[in-house]
Amino acid sequence: MKSITVNRATLGAGAAVGVAALTFSGCVANVSTTSADGVLTVTSTADACTVSSNTTTSGNTTFQITNSGTQTTEFYLLSSDGLRIVAEKENIAPGSNAELTVSLQPGDYFTACKPGMRGENVGETAFTVTGEAVELAGEDAELLSTAVSDYLNFVKNEVAELQPEVAKFAQTYAEGDDATARDLFATTRVHYERIEPIAEALGVLDPRIDYREIDYLAEAEALAKDDETFTQWLGFHRMEKDLWVPAKDAVQPDGTSAWDGWEPSTAAERKVLADTLVSDVNKLYETVNADDFSSAQGVDIATVSNGASGLLEEIAVGKVTGEEDWWSHTDLYDFQANLQGSRVAFELVAPIAERKSETGKELVASITSEFDKLQAQLDEYGSLKDGYVSYDTVTRDQQRELVDQIDATREPLSKLTNAVLGIN
Repeated sequence: MKSITVNRATLGAGAAVGVAALTFSGCVANVSTTSADGVLTVTSTADACTVSSNTTTSGNTTFQITNSGTQTTEFYLLSSDGLRIVAEKENIAPGSNAELTVSLQPGDYFTACKPGMRGENVGETAFTVTGEAVELAGEDAELLSTAVSDYLNFVKNEVAELQPEVAKFAQTYAEGDDATARDLFATTRVHYERIEPIAEALGVLDPRIDYREIDYLAEAEALAKDDETFTQWLGFHRMEKDLWVPAKDAVQPDGTSAWDGWEPSTAAERKVLADTLVSDVNKLYETVNADDFSSAQGVDIATVSNGASGLLEEIAVGKVTGEEDWWSHTDLYDFQANLQGSRVAFELVAPIAERKSETGKELVASITSEFDKLQAQLDEYGSLKDGYVSYDTVTRDQQRELVDQIDATREPLSKLTNAVLGIN
């Protein structure tokens, strides 16, 4: 899921590390001790997100997360500005456990959870990483640096391809050429969906581009605090609803009326929405192509490895239900794009995991096999070249088959980051 916005007084989007500890509504103080072994426990409930320590030393850190609440939850490690996601673990079911492993540099961060995976964060608390900067040498440094560099080049290329496609889509939408805009909607979004973990980490930029209506409404007040220009639902999915106008008795994914507080955009409103999407995607291009993007965003090998898992989480959590493209039913295009982005990230770090140990080699082979099976299943419904069937024609049994194979792929993939970082 994408709900990442926090309810706080606005902080500069480029705020450097060193933010003082603040008190937030619903915040639960962490135990003021230091983790020495790089392993921290997290307990998520309906109103708390309790981490066993509010500080740790730099290097590999594993968060062992337990969901003691009644709703599926997410855990976030946020940067010092409280907006950018450094790392996250999604889709943690009630009563279940999950792990998130990251390689942390010294600095100030925040931890938080999101029960229900929608709305404002819960239990957001300052978190500090002490110690020396993590530096690698020799073959490890070369392999990891190459993998990160190649992934960033992949991201930059996808955004470069996204720009002109968005311009065409936005123009046809603004001009009222709905037939052409509908044809362009799914294929335009492919370039965004392939790099979703990077896009989601960029504060309010992703909500402006790709939030669904119910997500926006759940966080509208907080979003406006983080970005004073963000006072209405924007982006792909608002335009989608205009292009596939729901029936009068249609409902949202949460069961509320599709027409409650909504009506089709006027021609003038369409022009504003189209221009805003183009502007936001241009900003995305400028952001990922900035000279300091990697260092400013803390992109490292764990980012790439965790991104592979995160993209499959996107399918399993929000897309397999049909919630992502609720009005257009073009979800299978997003499935394929997420799957491609996940596999690119995996294949970039796989040689590192294989080099670490025999266990790493076996893990890579297992993940590759499961990826192949998942791709074969998705191929039964079409392709990006020839198009996919409308997702509302996919039966519940077929959805369950996809979920089962996604889960079969996610299981070994969840161990990839530890293998890459050499953690047993």
